[in-house]
Parts: sequence; structure tokens; C-alpha cells
Amino acid sequence: MSNASNTMAQQSFISFFLSAGCDNFAQALKRSFVAALWFAFLTFPIMVIRVDTIEKTVAWHWDRMAYIALVVFFGSFVWRWLLARKELKKDESKEESRMESLLTKVQSNIVLKLIALGAIALVAAAFPQVFNLYQTNIMVSCLVYIVLGLGLNIVVGLAGLLDLGYVAFYAVGAYAYALCNMHWGIGFWFMLPIGAILGALLGVILGFPVLRLRGDYLAIVTLGFGEIIRLVLENWGDVTMGPSGISGIDRPALFGMKIGVIASTQYMYYIMLGLLVFTIFCVNRLQNSRIGRAWLALREDEIACQAMGIDKMKTKLMAFALGATWAGMAGVVFAAKTSFINPASFTFWESAIILSIVVIGGMGSIRGVVAGAIILILLPEYLRDFAEFRMLLFGAIMVLVMVFRPQGLISAKRKIYKYTASKTASAGNE
Repeated sequence: MSNASNTMAQQSFISFFLSAGCDNFAQALKRSFVAALWFAFLTFPIMVIRVDTIEKTVAWHWDRMAYIALVVFFGSFVWRWLLARKELKKDESKEESRMESLLTKVQSNIVLKLIALGAIALVAAAFPQVFNLYQTNIMVSCLVYIVLGLGLNIVVGLAGLLDLGYVAFYAVGAYAYALCNMHWGIGFWFMLPIGAILGALLGVILGFPVLRLRGDYLAIVTLGFGEIIRLVLENWGDVTMGPSGISGIDRPALFGMKIGVIASTQYMYYIMLGLLVFTIFCVNRLQNSRIGRAWLALREDEIACQAMGIDKMKTKLMAFALGATWAGMAGVVFAAKTSFINPASFTFWESAIILSIVVIGGMGSIRGVVAGAIILILLPEYLRDFAEFRMLLFGAIMVLVMVFRPQGLISAKRKIYKYTASKTASAGNE
């Protein structure tokens, strides 16, 4: 019974591979075999030859070359099969991933939607009570990156403006709280809205010079802006304390009372949870508003957008300002969470991670940004057991997602508006 099922599975595998657009099964095997030979040849001096300089002997590990050749052969064959399967499904216009179809079904059913939201709220509320301090601290960092991703999603995902200097707004919020707390003792709750205002002002300041730019030119300008902010923070030692950073930043107090490290981390978790809910609500309302539709039009075609009477300058400025608002608030939370900041925390790598969250999750999709942040922030932490292979696995996962899900894990769906004539109108026309 098992042999018959294995034979049928093998035949279906081969028939699918043949129908997927590859020349033939034998040619696919030949290409994989050639790839394995080339890889074994290139890694031969490293993996096979072992020279012992003390004993003056040479050891030949031929078994390693065989293992490498087998792994590359099967890996190349499976890779070609997956690419062929992707090409076969590309013609299906109504194709939808299992995750997206499940989310669509849940969202369309009011009862299921309420049950899912209740379950998520229950798990989120009980998380710091069930898991330890380390897990809670990681989750706080993940929530911070979700808020940052949702803010950048306004600029990149909705308005289509590639911003590589988004970390500058994040840094301004963090340093604003750190400096005001160090010099004047200003608390967290007072600085949270001020950080948002400072981020919005900086977004407007950045928006003015780049209004006429698009594409790669816009990316270069925003990248330079982010590096300028970082270098100012690093070299203006009299104000920002330079590379030494600022330490001893106060954590948020609970009704004026200072609390311990564990309780403070849990308190910070609930603060970020509330900020995340507020961010999702605001971004969702913006996405479905008039300005949100203007951003989508700007992303698709600037010329057609301007021809329809949309003010391109105001639309871009609004996108930069609102996107930077959430970064400023997240910076205040980051400074309060770590109680220490320095310019090394706000490098280009941070902007790249936030942009990767938006792209891998799905540009323009709120659920996609949440999924992307969970994968890109939590996954490296839980892969620490693999030590030196951690970043290798992390990069491989990113490559697989971008090759087989270029639209993101959960792609954004546009709303379709249908005009239905009323009965009175149709009767009058008759």
C-alpha cells in the first residue's frame, strides 16, 4: 500500500514538473547535476583538503564533497520545481494564498471576526503574565518595530515614496526624550506627544526638498538625510554626548510611583500594546479616507494624480509628516525602554530592517506589516540556538519569501466599488 502511494506521488511529482514549463524532466536532472558538480569543484580546496602543519600531513575528506554534491543536487532540483510551480500558477489571476483566504473568510464573517479579535486580545493581555521577562522584553521590541513599520507603510506602501532615512525620525524622538529628561526632568507621558510633533515637523522639513524627486533619486536623498542626522548626533558631543550616548533615562512611572524592572517591563508592554492598537486604528482610517485614496493615486501615477486635481505637494508632505509622527513616538518609547541611547542604535541598518518589514509583509497591508515584523524581529531571536548559522537561515528565509511571494506575505487588497442603480431610477428610465 505504501509502495503504491509512493509511486503515485513520484509520478504526480514528475508529471507536475513536466507540465510546469520546464523543458523535460531529464533536462532538469541534468542541470541540477551540473550545478552539483560545479559547486563541489569550487569548494574542493576548502572542504576536502585538510593540511596539518604540525604533523606535516595532508588529509583528504572525500565524503564531505559527496555530501555537498548531494545536498546541492537535491536543493537545485527542488528549487527548479518550486520555480516551475510558481510559473504554472502565475496564469491563475484569482489565486490566493491559504493565509490570505483564511483571513478573508474570518474578516467577512462578523462572528468569526469577533471571536478572532477576542482571542488575540486575550493572548496579548495575558502574554507578560505567562512568559518570562526575556520573552516580554523581546515582544516589546517587536511591538516597537510594528509601529515603525506601520508608519513607514504610509510613506512607502500607500504613497509609494521610497524613504531610506526613516530612522532619522526615530532618532529625533528618542533623543528629544533623553535630553529633556536629562536636563529638565520631563517625564515620558509629556514627551510622547511632543516626540510625535517633532517627528511630524522633521517630516515636513524633509518633504520640501524632495517634492520633485522620485524613485532612486528620492531614496538617495532620504538616505543622505538619515546619515546627516546620525553624524550630527555622533559629533555634536556638547549636546548629544556623542558616541558615549545618554544613560539613566527614566522609565514611565505608574501614577507617579517608580516601579521595579519586571513591573516596568510589563508596564512598557501594555503601553506599546495600547499604542499599537491606536496606530492600527489611525492607519486604517487614513487608508480608507480621502487622503489615503490620494496616496494610492500618487503611488500609481503622479501625472494622472495631478491631472485629477490632487495637490501633489500637499499629498507628499502629508505622507512624510504622518509617517514620521509614529516614528517620533516609537523613538520616545525606545529611549524609555532601554534607558540608554547612542548614535549606534540609529544606523542605516535600522532603516533597512523597517523597510524589509514593509516589503516582506506586504506594502500597503496592515496585517502584512504585523506579520513581517513578527518574522523579522522574533525569528532571529529564536534562532539564537543556531549561533553562527542564525543570520544565514534568516537571509535564506528572506530570499525564499521574496522569490515566491514578491507581493508580500499578506498582500494589500483594493476595495472594489460597484454602482447599483436604484429601483426608482431604473423605473424612471424605463
